[in-house]
Amino acid sequence: MKTLPVVVPFEVRFNSLFSPGRALAFPCDARGRVDLDALSERARNNYLFARATVGREHAMPCICPLAAPPEPCLQH
Repeated sequence: MKTLPVVVPFEVRFNSLFSPGRALAFPCDARGRVDLDALSERARNNYLFARATVGREHAMPCICPLAAPPEPCLQH
């Protein structure tokens, strides 16, 4: 039996405070929970980096539907 890939319709996005239009984004559920085990090692390191640099290099994360344009998203 084949398992279907899990569709994640949201992403948590950490917008850069210094470079408009740049962000780090990761798949999440509607509440902003990221499955760290599903991320590659590089993505996991980037996610932890983004969380650690909120307020210094990145804005507070926002939860965005994947079909959303880059800017409007729900504040987390």
